[in-house]
Amino acid sequence: MTQHGPALNFRDFLDTLLATGDAVPVGRPVDPHLEAGAVTRRAYETHAPAPLFTDLTTGTPGFRLLGAPAGMSTPDKGAYGRLAAHAGLDRDATPRTVVEKLITAMHTAPLPPVTVTDGPCKENVVRGADLDLTALPVPLLHQEDGGRYLGTYGFHIVRTPDASWTSWSVARTMLHGPTTLVGPAMPQQHLGMIHAMWREKGLRTPWAMVLGAPPAALAAAGMPLPAHVGEDGYVGALTGSPVEVVRAETHDLYVPANAEIVLEGYLSADETAPEGPMGEYHGYSFGESRPQPVFHVETLTHRDRPVLPVCVAGLPPEENHTIWGTMISATALDTLRTAGLPVDFAWCSYEAATCWLVVSLDRAGLRRMRTTERELADTVARVLFGSHAGWLVPKVLLVTDDIDITDIRQVVWALATRSHPGTGTHTYPDAPGIPLVPYLTPEEVAAGHGGKSVTCCLLPGQLDGTSRAVTASFATSYPPELRRRIVAEWATYGYR
Repeated sequence: MTQHGPALNFRDFLDTLLATGDAVPVGRPVDPHLEAGAVTRRAYETHAPAPLFTDLTTGTPGFRLLGAPAGMSTPDKGAYGRLAAHAGLDRDATPRTVVEKLITAMHTAPLPPVTVTDGPCKENVVRGADLDLTALPVPLLHQEDGGRYLGTYGFHIVRTPDASWTSWSVARTMLHGPTTLVGPAMPQQHLGMIHAMWREKGLRTPWAMVLGAPPAALAAAGMPLPAHVGEDGYVGALTGSPVEVVRAETHDLYVPANAEIVLEGYLSADETAPEGPMGEYHGYSFGESRPQPVFHVETLTHRDRPVLPVCVAGLPPEENHTIWGTMISATALDTLRTAGLPVDFAWCSYEAATCWLVVSLDRAGLRRMRTTERELADTVARVLFGSHAGWLVPKVLLVTDDIDITDIRQVVWALATRSHPGTGTHTYPDAPGIPLVPYLTPEEVAAGHGGKSVTCCLLPGQLDGTSRAVTASFATSYPPELRRRIVAEWATYGYR
Protein backbone atom coordinates (compact mmCIF):
# COMPACT_ATOMS: atom_id res chain seq x y z
CA MET A 1 0.00 0.00 0.00
CA THR A 2 1.11 3.57 -0.68
CA GLN A 3 2.14 5.63 2.34
CA HIS A 4 -0.31 8.48 2.92
CA GLY A 5 -0.59 11.75 4.81
CA PRO A 6 0.27 15.33 3.77
CA ALA A 7 3.74 15.24 5.35
CA LEU A 8 4.66 11.89 3.78
CA ASN A 9 2.93 12.01 0.40
CA PHE A 10 3.21 15.01 -1.92
CA ARG A 11 -0.03 14.13 -3.71
CA ASP A 12 -1.91 14.09 -0.38
CA PHE A 13 -0.26 17.41 0.51
CA LEU A 14 -1.51 18.91 -2.77
CA ASP A 15 -5.00 17.49 -2.32
CA THR A 16 -5.16 19.07 1.14
CA LEU A 17 -4.12 22.45 -0.22
CA LEU A 18 -6.80 22.24 -2.91
CA ALA A 19 -9.45 21.20 -0.39
CA THR A 20 -8.66 24.10 1.94
CA GLY A 21 -8.45 26.66 -0.86
CA ASP A 22 -4.73 27.19 -0.34
CA ALA A 23 -4.02 25.96 -3.87
CA VAL A 24 -6.00 26.75 -7.00
CA PRO A 25 -6.17 24.72 -10.22
CA VAL A 26 -5.30 26.94 -13.16
CA GLY A 27 -7.40 25.51 -15.98
CA ARG A 28 -6.46 27.99 -18.71
CA PRO A 29 -3.45 27.28 -20.95
CA VAL A 30 -0.21 28.51 -19.40
CA ASP A 31 3.20 28.71 -21.03
CA PRO A 32 6.08 27.29 -18.95
CA HIS A 33 8.26 29.93 -20.63
CA LEU A 34 8.03 32.79 -18.07
CA GLU A 35 4.23 32.80 -17.69
CA ALA A 36 4.13 30.09 -15.00
CA GLY A 37 6.99 31.82 -13.20
CA ALA A 38 5.29 35.21 -13.37
CA VAL A 39 2.01 33.88 -11.97
CA THR A 40 3.90 32.13 -9.17
CA ARG A 41 5.88 35.26 -8.30
CA ARG A 42 2.66 37.26 -8.02
CA ALA A 43 1.18 34.52 -5.82
CA TYR A 44 4.14 34.82 -3.45
CA GLU A 45 3.99 38.58 -3.31
CA THR A 46 0.25 38.70 -2.61
CA HIS A 47 0.17 35.65 -0.29
CA ALA A 48 -2.25 34.03 -2.74
CA PRO A 49 -2.93 30.28 -2.93
CA ALA A 50 -0.40 28.05 -4.68
CA PRO A 51 -1.10 27.84 -8.43
CA LEU A 52 -1.47 24.34 -9.91
CA PHE A 53 -0.90 24.58 -13.67
CA THR A 54 -2.81 21.73 -15.31
CA ASP A 55 -2.86 22.86 -18.96
CA LEU A 56 0.68 23.63 -20.13
CA THR A 57 1.19 24.85 -23.67
CA THR A 58 4.48 22.96 -24.16
CA GLY A 59 6.12 19.86 -22.82
CA THR A 60 5.22 16.22 -22.29
CA PRO A 61 1.42 15.87 -22.01
CA GLY A 62 0.14 14.99 -18.55
CA PHE A 63 2.84 16.81 -16.61
CA ARG A 64 1.68 19.53 -14.22
CA LEU A 65 3.47 22.31 -12.33
CA LEU A 66 2.80 23.50 -8.77
CA GLY A 67 4.11 26.95 -7.94
CA ALA A 68 4.77 28.27 -4.42
CA PRO A 69 4.45 24.91 -2.60
CA ALA A 70 5.54 26.53 0.67
CA GLY A 71 4.60 30.14 0.05
CA MET A 72 2.88 32.23 2.71
CA SER A 73 -0.90 32.31 2.91
CA THR A 74 -3.32 34.98 4.06
CA PRO A 75 -4.09 34.87 7.80
CA ASP A 76 -7.61 33.53 7.24
CA LYS A 77 -6.13 30.41 5.62
CA GLY A 78 -3.37 30.03 8.20
CA ALA A 79 -0.42 32.22 7.23
CA TYR A 80 2.12 29.44 7.78
CA GLY A 81 -0.19 26.62 6.68
CA ARG A 82 1.91 25.23 3.81
CA LEU A 83 5.05 25.29 5.95
CA ALA A 84 3.27 23.63 8.88
CA ALA A 85 2.06 20.80 6.64
CA HIS A 86 5.69 19.92 5.84
CA ALA A 87 6.20 19.19 9.55
CA GLY A 88 2.94 17.31 9.96
CA LEU A 89 1.25 20.16 11.86
CA ASP A 90 -2.14 21.81 11.51
CA ARG A 91 -2.55 24.87 9.32
CA ASP A 92 -2.85 27.24 12.29
CA ALA A 93 0.58 26.32 13.70
CA THR A 94 2.76 29.25 14.73
CA PRO A 95 6.44 29.64 13.81
CA ARG A 96 7.42 28.73 17.38
CA THR A 97 5.33 25.55 17.23
CA VAL A 98 6.99 24.52 13.96
CA VAL A 99 10.52 25.28 15.16
CA GLU A 100 10.09 23.51 18.51
CA LYS A 101 8.77 20.40 16.75
CA LEU A 102 11.78 20.41 14.44
CA ILE A 103 14.11 20.62 17.45
CA THR A 104 12.26 17.87 19.31
CA ALA A 105 12.77 15.61 16.29
CA MET A 106 16.50 16.38 16.37
CA HIS A 107 16.64 14.87 19.86
CA THR A 108 14.39 11.90 19.08
CA ALA A 109 15.82 8.55 18.03
CA PRO A 110 15.88 8.38 14.21
CA LEU A 111 13.35 6.10 12.53
CA PRO A 112 15.19 4.58 9.56
CA PRO A 113 13.26 4.32 6.30
CA VAL A 114 11.39 1.16 5.38
CA THR A 115 12.18 -0.47 2.04
CA VAL A 116 9.23 -1.49 -0.12
CA THR A 117 9.33 -3.43 -3.37
CA ASP A 118 7.38 -0.95 -5.48
CA GLY A 119 5.75 2.45 -5.35
CA PRO A 120 3.92 5.11 -7.38
CA CYS A 121 7.22 6.66 -8.47
CA LYS A 122 7.70 3.57 -10.67
CA GLU A 123 4.43 3.95 -12.60
CA ASN A 124 6.43 5.19 -15.58
CA VAL A 125 10.07 4.28 -16.31
CA VAL A 126 11.86 6.14 -19.12
CA ARG A 127 15.39 5.37 -20.28
CA GLY A 128 17.54 5.01 -23.36
CA ALA A 129 16.41 6.66 -26.57
CA ASP A 130 13.08 7.64 -24.99
CA LEU A 131 14.77 9.84 -22.38
CA ASP A 132 14.74 13.55 -23.29
CA LEU A 133 14.61 16.04 -20.42
CA THR A 134 14.29 18.94 -22.85
CA ALA A 135 10.84 17.64 -23.82
CA LEU A 136 9.52 18.06 -20.28
CA PRO A 137 7.68 21.28 -19.33
CA VAL A 138 10.73 22.63 -17.52
CA PRO A 139 9.97 26.31 -16.86
CA LEU A 140 12.02 29.39 -17.60
CA LEU A 141 11.40 31.17 -14.30
CA HIS A 142 12.89 34.65 -14.85
CA GLN A 143 13.81 36.41 -18.06
CA GLU A 144 17.34 36.90 -16.67
CA ASP A 145 17.90 33.17 -16.11
CA GLY A 146 20.61 31.41 -18.10
CA GLY A 147 18.42 28.38 -18.71
CA ARG A 148 15.40 26.38 -17.65
CA TYR A 149 15.54 25.06 -14.09
CA LEU A 150 14.19 21.57 -13.43
CA GLY A 151 15.31 21.21 -9.83
CA THR A 152 14.15 24.16 -7.73
CA TYR A 153 12.14 22.28 -5.09
CA GLY A 154 13.67 18.85 -4.88
CA PHE A 155 16.65 17.14 -3.28
CA HIS A 156 19.72 15.14 -4.23
CA ILE A 157 20.46 11.67 -2.88
CA VAL A 158 24.09 10.55 -2.68
CA ARG A 159 25.93 8.06 -0.50
CA THR A 160 29.54 7.78 0.61
CA PRO A 161 31.73 5.16 -1.14
CA ASP A 162 31.77 3.04 2.03
CA ALA A 163 27.95 3.27 2.26
CA SER A 164 28.17 4.63 5.83
CA TRP A 165 26.27 7.87 5.13
CA THR A 166 23.39 8.68 2.81
CA SER A 167 22.69 12.37 2.32
CA TRP A 168 19.50 14.06 1.16
CA SER A 169 20.30 17.70 0.33
CA VAL A 170 18.68 20.60 -1.50
CA ALA A 171 20.50 22.30 -4.38
CA ARG A 172 19.22 23.60 -7.70
CA THR A 173 19.76 22.05 -11.14
CA MET A 174 19.50 23.71 -14.55
CA LEU A 175 18.66 21.86 -17.74
CA HIS A 176 21.83 21.35 -19.78
CA GLY A 177 20.93 18.80 -22.47
CA PRO A 178 18.57 15.92 -23.24
CA THR A 179 20.17 13.79 -20.52
CA THR A 180 22.21 16.26 -18.48
CA LEU A 181 21.72 18.86 -15.77
CA VAL A 182 24.19 21.31 -14.24
CA GLY A 183 24.21 22.77 -10.76
CA PRO A 184 26.28 23.62 -7.70
CA ALA A 185 27.85 21.08 -5.34
CA MET A 186 29.69 23.36 -2.92
CA PRO A 187 32.47 21.66 -0.92
CA GLN A 188 31.02 22.93 2.38
CA GLN A 189 27.69 21.22 1.68
CA HIS A 190 27.03 17.53 2.07
CA LEU A 191 26.48 16.95 -1.65
CA GLY A 192 29.91 18.45 -2.34
CA MET A 193 31.56 16.55 0.51
CA ILE A 194 30.38 13.18 -0.75
CA HIS A 195 31.11 14.08 -4.37
CA ALA A 196 34.70 14.84 -3.30
CA MET A 197 35.00 11.39 -1.70
CA TRP A 198 34.09 9.67 -4.98
CA ARG A 199 36.25 12.03 -7.00
CA GLU A 200 39.28 11.25 -4.83
CA LYS A 201 38.85 7.62 -5.87
CA GLY A 202 38.65 8.63 -9.52
CA LEU A 203 35.02 7.53 -9.68
CA ARG A 204 31.80 9.22 -10.68
CA THR A 205 29.20 9.75 -7.92
CA PRO A 206 26.04 7.61 -8.07
CA TRP A 207 23.17 10.08 -7.73
CA ALA A 208 19.43 10.53 -7.74
CA MET A 209 17.21 13.60 -7.55
CA VAL A 210 13.69 13.59 -6.13
CA LEU A 211 11.03 16.10 -7.25
CA GLY A 212 7.60 16.10 -5.65
CA ALA A 213 9.04 14.43 -2.59
CA PRO A 214 7.21 13.79 0.67
CA PRO A 215 7.07 17.32 2.13
CA ALA A 216 8.73 16.27 5.39
CA ALA A 217 11.59 14.75 3.38
CA LEU A 218 12.07 17.98 1.43
CA ALA A 219 12.13 19.95 4.69
CA ALA A 220 14.68 17.58 6.22
CA ALA A 221 16.86 17.78 3.12
CA GLY A 222 16.94 21.55 3.52
CA MET A 223 17.93 21.39 7.19
CA PRO A 224 21.59 22.03 8.10
CA LEU A 225 21.97 18.81 10.08
CA PRO A 226 25.52 17.74 11.00
CA ALA A 227 27.57 15.72 8.54
CA HIS A 228 27.03 11.93 8.72
CA VAL A 229 23.49 12.39 10.09
CA GLY A 230 20.92 10.78 7.80
CA GLU A 231 18.02 12.98 6.81
CA ASP A 232 15.99 9.87 6.02
CA GLY A 233 15.98 8.86 9.69
CA TYR A 234 15.15 12.41 10.76
CA VAL A 235 12.00 12.32 8.60
CA GLY A 236 10.81 9.34 10.62
CA ALA A 237 11.51 11.12 13.89
CA LEU A 238 9.70 14.24 12.68
CA THR A 239 6.56 12.50 11.44
CA GLY A 240 6.49 9.51 13.78
CA SER A 241 6.47 7.13 10.80
CA PRO A 242 9.42 5.76 8.82
CA VAL A 243 9.42 7.03 5.27
CA GLU A 244 8.91 4.35 2.63
CA VAL A 245 11.71 4.05 0.07
CA VAL A 246 12.27 1.89 -2.99
CA ARG A 247 15.48 0.91 -4.76
CA ALA A 248 16.40 3.03 -7.76
CA GLU A 249 16.36 1.43 -11.20
CA THR A 250 19.94 2.36 -12.04
CA HIS A 251 22.02 1.79 -8.90
CA ASP A 252 21.88 0.95 -5.21
CA LEU A 253 20.30 4.16 -3.93
CA TYR A 254 16.87 4.31 -2.32
CA VAL A 255 14.28 6.99 -3.12
CA PRO A 256 10.90 7.88 -1.58
CA ALA A 257 8.44 5.40 -3.02
CA ASN A 258 5.61 7.88 -3.60
CA ALA A 259 7.70 10.68 -5.11
CA GLU A 260 6.28 12.41 -8.16
CA ILE A 261 9.48 12.37 -10.26
CA VAL A 262 12.87 10.71 -9.77
CA LEU A 263 16.02 11.26 -11.83
CA GLU A 264 18.77 8.64 -11.63
CA GLY A 265 22.32 8.73 -12.88
CA TYR A 266 25.66 10.03 -11.77
CA LEU A 267 27.62 13.16 -11.01
CA SER A 268 30.66 13.46 -13.27
CA ALA A 269 34.01 13.33 -11.50
CA ASP A 270 35.49 16.29 -13.36
CA GLU A 271 33.07 17.56 -16.01
CA THR A 272 31.66 21.07 -15.61
CA ALA A 273 29.47 23.40 -17.65
CA PRO A 274 28.18 26.98 -17.27
CA GLU A 275 25.23 27.32 -14.88
CA GLY A 276 23.13 30.41 -14.32
CA PRO A 277 22.52 33.18 -13.92
CA MET A 278 19.40 32.68 -11.87
CA GLY A 279 17.14 34.88 -9.79
CA GLU A 280 18.25 33.81 -6.33
CA TYR A 281 17.09 33.59 -2.73
CA HIS A 282 18.61 36.92 -1.75
CA GLY A 283 16.38 38.66 -4.31
CA TYR A 284 18.93 39.42 -7.03
CA SER A 285 20.21 38.01 -10.30
CA PHE A 286 23.80 38.95 -11.05
CA GLY A 287 23.77 38.21 -14.77
CA GLU A 288 26.69 35.80 -14.83
CA SER A 289 27.17 32.06 -15.12
CA ARG A 290 29.69 29.89 -13.32
CA PRO A 291 31.17 26.47 -14.10
CA GLN A 292 29.39 23.82 -12.07
CA PRO A 293 29.36 20.00 -12.02
CA VAL A 294 27.40 18.10 -14.66
CA PHE A 295 24.75 15.54 -13.60
CA HIS A 296 24.09 12.74 -16.10
CA VAL A 297 20.57 11.29 -16.12
CA GLU A 298 20.27 7.65 -17.18
CA THR A 299 16.72 6.90 -16.02
CA LEU A 300 13.60 8.95 -15.32
CA THR A 301 10.73 7.50 -13.31
CA HIS A 302 7.51 9.28 -12.45
CA ARG A 303 3.93 8.90 -11.30
CA ASP A 304 1.01 9.12 -13.70
CA ARG A 305 0.18 12.80 -14.36
CA PRO A 306 3.17 13.89 -12.29
CA VAL A 307 3.39 17.23 -10.54
CA LEU A 308 6.66 19.16 -10.69
CA PRO A 309 6.91 21.61 -7.75
CA VAL A 310 8.52 24.93 -8.60
CA CYS A 311 10.19 27.54 -6.42
CA VAL A 312 10.56 30.86 -8.23
CA ALA A 313 13.36 32.34 -6.15
CA GLY A 314 13.59 36.07 -5.56
CA LEU A 315 12.13 38.69 -3.24
CA PRO A 316 10.92 37.05 -0.03
CA PRO A 317 9.02 35.24 1.07
CA GLU A 318 9.41 32.11 -1.02
CA GLU A 319 10.61 28.60 -0.16
CA ASN A 320 14.25 29.57 0.35
CA HIS A 321 12.93 31.63 3.25
CA THR A 322 9.90 29.69 4.50
CA ILE A 323 11.48 26.23 4.37
CA TRP A 324 15.23 26.78 4.37
CA GLY A 325 15.06 29.76 6.74
CA THR A 326 12.83 27.89 9.18
CA MET A 327 15.08 24.82 9.18
CA ILE A 328 18.10 27.07 9.79
CA SER A 329 16.21 28.73 12.65
CA ALA A 330 15.60 25.40 14.36
CA THR A 331 19.18 24.22 13.99
CA ALA A 332 20.61 27.55 15.16
CA LEU A 333 18.30 27.68 18.17
CA ASP A 334 19.30 24.17 19.19
CA THR A 335 23.00 25.05 18.78
CA LEU A 336 22.69 28.14 20.99
CA ARG A 337 20.68 26.34 23.65
CA THR A 338 23.10 23.41 23.72
CA ALA A 339 25.93 25.88 24.35
CA GLY A 340 24.10 27.04 27.49
CA LEU A 341 23.19 30.53 26.27
CA PRO A 342 19.97 32.06 27.69
CA VAL A 343 18.14 32.02 24.37
CA ASP A 344 14.36 32.15 24.23
CA PHE A 345 13.95 31.79 20.44
CA ALA A 346 15.73 32.24 17.12
CA TRP A 347 14.12 33.16 13.82
CA CYS A 348 15.32 33.87 10.27
CA SER A 349 13.00 36.75 9.40
CA TYR A 350 11.58 35.81 6.01
CA GLU A 351 11.71 39.43 4.87
CA ALA A 352 15.49 39.43 5.38
CA ALA A 353 15.96 36.73 2.71
CA THR A 354 17.78 34.28 5.01
CA CYS A 355 20.53 36.88 5.46
CA TRP A 356 19.91 37.52 9.15
CA LEU A 357 18.95 35.49 12.19
CA VAL A 358 17.21 37.23 15.07
CA VAL A 359 17.91 35.79 18.52
CA SER A 360 15.75 36.72 21.52
CA LEU A 361 17.49 36.46 24.89
CA ASP A 362 15.76 35.55 28.12
CA ARG A 363 16.10 38.66 30.28
CA ALA A 364 16.49 36.83 33.57
CA GLY A 365 19.11 34.48 32.11
CA LEU A 366 20.91 37.40 30.50
CA ARG A 367 21.12 39.16 33.87
CA ARG A 368 22.62 36.03 35.45
CA MET A 369 25.35 35.91 32.79
CA ARG A 370 26.92 39.13 34.15
CA THR A 371 28.50 39.84 30.79
CA THR A 372 29.34 42.84 28.66
CA GLU A 373 27.84 43.54 25.26
CA ARG A 374 31.13 42.72 23.51
CA GLU A 375 31.55 39.47 25.45
CA LEU A 376 27.97 38.51 24.62
CA ALA A 377 28.44 39.21 20.91
CA ASP A 378 31.74 37.30 20.83
CA THR A 379 30.21 34.30 22.56
CA VAL A 380 27.25 34.16 20.17
CA ALA A 381 29.59 34.56 17.18
CA ARG A 382 31.90 31.79 18.39
CA VAL A 383 29.05 29.35 18.97
CA LEU A 384 26.97 30.18 15.92
CA PHE A 385 29.47 31.04 13.19
CA GLY A 386 31.32 27.80 13.85
CA SER A 387 28.19 25.76 13.08
CA HIS A 388 26.62 24.70 9.79
CA ALA A 389 23.59 26.92 10.42
CA GLY A 390 25.83 29.87 11.24
CA TRP A 391 27.83 29.33 8.06
CA LEU A 392 24.62 29.96 6.11
CA VAL A 393 23.48 33.18 7.83
CA PRO A 394 25.85 36.17 7.82
CA LYS A 395 24.10 38.55 10.24
CA VAL A 396 22.79 37.99 13.75
CA LEU A 397 20.55 40.43 15.64
CA LEU A 398 20.29 40.11 19.42
CA VAL A 399 17.15 41.35 21.18
CA THR A 400 15.48 40.63 24.50
CA ASP A 401 12.41 38.45 24.85
CA ASP A 402 9.99 41.35 25.12
CA ILE A 403 10.24 41.44 21.30
CA ASP A 404 8.22 38.93 19.25
CA ILE A 405 10.93 38.14 16.71
CA THR A 406 8.47 36.48 14.31
CA ASP A 407 6.84 39.92 13.87
CA ILE A 408 9.07 41.86 11.48
CA ARG A 409 7.54 45.16 12.64
CA GLN A 410 8.82 44.58 16.17
CA VAL A 411 12.25 43.51 14.90
CA VAL A 412 12.59 46.66 12.81
CA TRP A 413 11.49 48.77 15.78
CA ALA A 414 14.09 47.13 18.02
CA LEU A 415 16.82 47.53 15.40
CA ALA A 416 15.97 51.18 14.89
CA THR A 417 15.60 52.18 18.55
CA ARG A 418 17.92 49.85 20.51
CA SER A 419 21.03 49.32 18.37
CA HIS A 420 23.71 51.96 18.91
CA PRO A 421 25.24 52.92 15.52
CA GLY A 422 28.72 53.35 16.97
CA THR A 423 29.04 50.41 19.33
CA GLY A 424 26.14 48.06 18.60
CA THR A 425 27.52 46.11 15.62
CA HIS A 426 30.46 43.72 15.99
CA THR A 427 32.10 42.27 12.88
CA TYR A 428 33.88 38.94 12.40
CA PRO A 429 35.86 39.10 9.15
CA ASP A 430 37.55 35.75 9.72
CA ALA A 431 34.33 33.76 10.20
CA PRO A 432 33.52 31.38 7.31
CA GLY A 433 30.35 31.93 5.34
CA ILE A 434 28.32 30.97 2.30
CA PRO A 435 29.70 32.75 -0.81
CA LEU A 436 26.25 33.56 -2.24
CA VAL A 437 25.64 36.60 0.00
CA PRO A 438 25.25 39.51 -2.46
CA TYR A 439 27.20 42.19 -0.59
CA LEU A 440 30.42 40.18 -0.28
CA THR A 441 33.47 41.50 -2.10
CA PRO A 442 35.19 39.32 -4.71
CA GLU A 443 38.03 38.81 -2.25
CA GLU A 444 35.65 37.58 0.47
CA VAL A 445 33.92 35.22 -1.95
CA ALA A 446 37.28 33.76 -3.02
CA ALA A 447 38.47 33.43 0.58
CA GLY A 448 35.23 31.87 1.82
CA HIS A 449 34.93 34.18 4.83
CA GLY A 450 33.95 37.71 5.79
CA GLY A 451 30.79 39.78 5.90
CA LYS A 452 29.68 38.35 9.27
CA SER A 453 28.33 40.44 12.14
CA VAL A 454 26.43 40.39 15.42
CA THR A 455 24.28 43.45 16.15
CA CYS A 456 23.13 44.02 19.72
CA CYS A 457 19.66 45.56 19.92
CA LEU A 458 19.68 45.94 23.70
CA LEU A 459 18.68 49.05 25.61
CA PRO A 460 21.20 50.47 28.09
CA GLY A 461 20.88 48.52 31.31
CA GLN A 462 19.24 45.39 29.86
CA LEU A 463 22.42 43.36 30.30
CA ASP A 464 22.07 43.69 34.07
CA GLY A 465 18.28 43.54 34.13
CA THR A 466 17.43 47.21 34.32
CA SER A 467 16.04 49.65 31.79
CA ARG A 468 14.75 53.20 32.04
CA ALA A 469 12.37 52.60 29.14
CA VAL A 470 8.89 51.11 29.21
CA THR A 471 7.22 50.05 25.97
CA ALA A 472 4.23 52.20 25.08
CA SER A 473 1.62 50.00 23.36
CA PHE A 474 -1.91 48.67 23.66
CA ALA A 475 -0.58 45.55 25.39
CA THR A 476 1.55 47.39 27.96
CA SER A 477 0.08 50.81 28.61
CA TYR A 478 -3.49 50.03 29.75
CA PRO A 479 -5.09 47.97 32.53
CA PRO A 480 -5.94 44.38 31.53
CA GLU A 481 -9.66 44.79 32.25
CA LEU A 482 -9.87 47.86 30.01
CA ARG A 483 -8.06 46.04 27.19
CA ARG A 484 -10.38 43.03 27.47
CA ARG A 485 -13.46 45.24 27.38
CA ILE A 486 -12.25 47.20 24.35
CA VAL A 487 -11.48 44.03 22.42
CA ALA A 488 -14.87 42.51 23.31
CA GLU A 489 -16.74 45.68 22.32
CA TRP A 490 -14.56 46.61 19.33
CA ALA A 491 -17.49 46.79 16.91
CA THR A 492 -19.23 49.38 19.06
CA TYR A 493 -16.40 51.78 18.31
CA GLY A 494 -17.31 51.61 14.64
CA TYR A 495 -14.86 48.88 13.60
CA ARG A 496 -15.68 45.60 11.95
